[in-house]
Amino acid sequence: MEAGIVGLPNVGKSTLFNALTCSESAQSANYPFCTIEPNVGVVTVLDERLDQITEYITPQKVIPAILRLVDIAGIVKGASEGEGLGNKFLSHIREVDAILQVVRCFEDDDVIHVSGDVDPLADIEVIEAELLMADMQTLENTLQKAERTARSGDKEAKITVAIVRKCLDWINELQPVRTLGLSPEEKAIVKGYGLMTAKPILYIANVDENDLKGEGPLVQKVRDFAESRNAEVVPVCAKLEAELVELEPEDRKELLESVGLSEPALGPLGRAAYHTLGLQSYFTAGEKEVRAWPVPVGATAPQAAGVIHTDFERGFIRCEVYSLSDLEEYKGEKEIRAAGKLRIEGKSYTMQDGDICHFLFNV
Repeated sequence: MEAGIVGLPNVGKSTLFNALTCSESAQSANYPFCTIEPNVGVVTVLDERLDQITEYITPQKVIPAILRLVDIAGIVKGASEGEGLGNKFLSHIREVDAILQVVRCFEDDDVIHVSGDVDPLADIEVIEAELLMADMQTLENTLQKAERTARSGDKEAKITVAIVRKCLDWINELQPVRTLGLSPEEKAIVKGYGLMTAKPILYIANVDENDLKGEGPLVQKVRDFAESRNAEVVPVCAKLEAELVELEPEDRKELLESVGLSEPALGPLGRAAYHTLGLQSYFTAGEKEVRAWPVPVGATAPQAAGVIHTDFERGFIRCEVYSLSDLEEYKGEKEIRAAGKLRIEGKSYTMQDGDICHFLFNV
């Protein structure tokens, strides 16, 4: 799954993207943190449970879960009508699974804000307005086609008309579709329209070095707004992150300690993006590797197995599962098995966050 980073010009979006996707910390996790295309990179999801597992199982390597990030060109007012990169910008957002919006929450006379004033809520409103306008156009075009088909008595077209009108009425109230409260069946239909305001969103408050924890009034405005949208906010200092990636590990640790942080912004930001995408992790653990695998919340055991290889899902037989607490209590997988704590789960099992698994399959 992919998340797209968006923002107005001069909010620190690309600085943050470059810092996140060039972090040397990935090398210690045996995964390359680098830009894999001009505007696409991968970032890890730091998870302390990996370290806890390796206290009892010593692998050759440890591999965290990763996310793909897309650095989407800066938007300008009027993008839905073709201003700036216009349609190119919007098409990139349609292709991602979630939106990470960087909003400027710092003052800097040397970096002029595109509107002249630093107002994070105004930044949010500009982008949200453009996405609402674009979605309105999409829905109006869809409605016209569906209404023509519905007049012939087509039942599916009638359902489409009802859902599209419901979404249009909501957008006309200047509300994003993600807050409409659609049923799972309605969401499945709407997903096919590529609506941008239906995608989950995470707000990244780019703060200055005097407000690293995001306790200032500008960030609080963003938090209040995000709460009304049932979204999360992560404060990040892109300037500091850019400095951190240039340092050796020991120097990086020293700088973090000097500013009162326990980890780079990569940690909380990666975890928040993971949550925004509706993902959770399960683990595989053995002598070759201990690895975190991302799966959607609610995934079944066969679907989780398919993340490793499609043959695992196709030939799924059963899943052997234990928990981190079992590992901590019995100190090893052999001991867990001997104590009768290794669970056998079938095709209907819903994966739980933190499950440690072995999949048995036959193709």
